[in-house]
Amino acid sequence: MFSKACEYAIKSAVYIAQQSLQNKRVNVKEVAQSVDAPVAFTAKILQELCRARILQSVRGKQGGFHFDEKTQKSTRVYDLILLIDGDGVFVKCGLGLHQCSGNNPCPVHHDFSIVRENLLNMVRKYSFYDLALKTENGLAWLK
Repeated sequence: MFSKACEYAIKSAVYIAQQSLQNKRVNVKEVAQSVDAPVAFTAKILQELCRARILQSVRGKQGGFHFDEKTQKSTRVYDLILLIDGDGVFVKCGLGLHQCSGNNPCPVHHDFSIVRENLLNMVRKYSFYDLALKTENGLAWLK
């Protein structure tokens, strides 16, 4: 449903949020290992999240990536999906047709509209703070 970049971005952001709640900064290798992603790909994704001011990066021996609590609480999974993949999954046809609409529906249009609406509600519901707490409390996992 989402691109690999988007999946890795979401998992990485959750992991960094969880570690940040413990006042820890994490390096790229640790993030990549924790979400089972290639290091170079993870580095590019984390750079993009820093440019978007979702994550903070500190250089040096005591450096690493950090996701401050205020930003965790205000950043929804939806925000990250829009940044990485755009809004296609929320607006495009489920079968990939160009002219699909309520007036000109594809064979799965009405069913897919329900799925799309549920997905949209879910990703707008959860902040990264919410997801970090779930993983921190052992209610969810990243691998």
